[in-house]
Amino acid sequence: MSKDKVKVIILAGNREFGRCPLAAERPPARWPIENESVLERLLRRLSHQGMTQAIICCLYGEMDQLRDSIGTPDGMQLQFVEEQLPLGTAGSIRHVIQGDDGSLLLVLHANMICPPNIDKLVEEHRYAQADMTVVLHPEINAEDMDSEAAGVYLCESSVLEFIPETGYCDIKETLVPSLLRAGRIVSMTRLARSVEGFRDWDGYMRAVSAWLESADKTEIDMPVRKSADGKNSWISPEADIDETVRIYGPVIIMDRAVIAENAVIIGPTILGRNVSIGRGAMISESILWDNARVGANCEVQKCLLDYHTILRDRSVLENELVHVKGNAISPGITTKIIEFIRKIIQQIKSFIQLRKNNRNQSIPGWIQPGEYPEKNNFPWLGVCAVMVAFIWSYWRTIAELWQIWARSDEYSCGLLVPFMAIYIAWSRRKQIRRCRIQPSLWGIPVFLAAQGLRFFGLFFMYGSAERFSLVVSIAALVFLLFGREVFRKSLTILLFLLLMLPLPKSFEARITLPLQSLATSSAVFSLEMLAYEVTTEGNIIHLGQTSVAVAEACNGLRMVTSFFVISGFVVFLVKREWWEKLIVLLSTLPIALLCNTIRLTLTSIAFTILQGEFWEKLFHDFGGYAMMPLALAIVVFELWVLTRIITVPVDHHKEDVLVIRSRQ
Repeated sequence: MSKDKVKVIILAGNREFGRCPLAAERPPARWPIENESVLERLLRRLSHQGMTQAIICCLYGEMDQLRDSIGTPDGMQLQFVEEQLPLGTAGSIRHVIQGDDGSLLLVLHANMICPPNIDKLVEEHRYAQADMTVVLHPEINAEDMDSEAAGVYLCESSVLEFIPETGYCDIKETLVPSLLRAGRIVSMTRLARSVEGFRDWDGYMRAVSAWLESADKTEIDMPVRKSADGKNSWISPEADIDETVRIYGPVIIMDRAVIAENAVIIGPTILGRNVSIGRGAMISESILWDNARVGANCEVQKCLLDYHTILRDRSVLENELVHVKGNAISPGITTKIIEFIRKIIQQIKSFIQLRKNNRNQSIPGWIQPGEYPEKNNFPWLGVCAVMVAFIWSYWRTIAELWQIWARSDEYSCGLLVPFMAIYIAWSRRKQIRRCRIQPSLWGIPVFLAAQGLRFFGLFFMYGSAERFSLVVSIAALVFLLFGREVFRKSLTILLFLLLMLPLPKSFEARITLPLQSLATSSAVFSLEMLAYEVTTEGNIIHLGQTSVAVAEACNGLRMVTSFFVISGFVVFLVKREWWEKLIVLLSTLPIALLCNTIRLTLTSIAFTILQGEFWEKLFHDFGGYAMMPLALAIVVFELWVLTRIITVPVDHHKEDVLVIRSRQ
């Protein structure tokens, strides 16, 4: 078959839905590999294999960025098509190909470093006489990837008749089952080498590392030299590298990079153009994009540094995306922790000395006891100093929480939790002020235990342990500075702060798929109760000619986390018995799942009625927000029911006593 009959469809849209902050600002197809973007590299390699036609599908607002960032390879015709809404892999084919013209369609994801051998794939497709060929990862991949598609598909243009004219449609979940039901042939083939695809910055790091480890001398257009460990490294003649620098490959060092004395570069690592590495710095398994600057004695391991990033001296970073343009990053978190612990030790020594001099002195001299703290303003200066030091020490953890709140729909409500906690504390200020302030040294071992938990998270790279230590440290400081009575009064507020933390990744991964399946099943049950004829394929709901995909983001976790925060806030404000508040909290989960089921049911029904992408997007986006007032109304109704069905017992003996006294 002539290669002129092969049309390449490249899916370049960002499918991370804002979860990767770097992808939200810059499409992954524009991320660099050597001196060019991933998309430009892919097009050049396809052109070398004889491909002459390529259609690039991108999401709304990304077309100009992609078109301006690449050049057109010689002999290749490029066409850019913009999607107003995500259409799915099969929906993109329907969007760009007009009718069955007898061509062979090669569908690729743009975010791949090593495109497959097209001639071999076409030959296997023709030999199988297939309508569609699904390309799988090579056998050398991890076990859980063996049966997963590699993001590469070949199909005849005749498959267009099996793709619905509107709505979201995926190849694996919708098109392939439709072809099999119709008796069409769907074959599978396995790659000899991984395409090294990725979707977010973490996957990008893994893909580039794997590509560098397997790259041969001729694959990269730069001079090759042996590293200290005998592996290949590619170093530009224009790079300025001090003779004391130690390099352990594979490493790529590009034009005008400057590496100062005694620095250590450990591969797989890429240093972009105009990158500057300070003296004594160590860069290990990291990627630094153009114009990034690393100060002296820094340690950077398994990190991606964005363009123009600046790291100050002695910064310590591990397994992080540094996405702060033109701004300096403060000294490493290890330095902050050591300095903070040193201050605590000094305060303990001061306290011990005061105990020796005066047996009646029960607290450090920088805080004076008193029944009402407002009588002496000096203690609050010490409290403010400790708060500033605490925020400074935990600044990186706070910044990570802010990024999670900003990019994650599931945990965006966590941003409100600190402000709600402050308001709750302010509403209880009269009760707290009645407590005697008597600082307790028992807060010190609790604080040290929190720091031990924090170091555990840093060493083993458990971000959830670091974030949990933040709340434990706040509780320990309250105990240390204000004593047992204040701590007891504010314990529930401190527990409320836990709602600002995201769930551990391992736990979230275990509940995501069950929640998604539960959301699909409950929506299908509701639709069948409303007399709709419903069929499902995985997490795709079919109502007649309409298909609704229950995506991972629709599993209800966002509604559960948001409603837990709101219900907790309501429980704090209402004046009810403790067991009534417990009932409200326990009912939060079923109410949230019920509201998510109602949202999915109404959305599915609306998609059968509404016509046009604008109305579908509007109903889908604002349907979730509309469920929050409904959930609150259910809680209010629940409190009203508790008031009606529960009668507080009356002590008749007390009534008689009051009557007798009134007669006297």
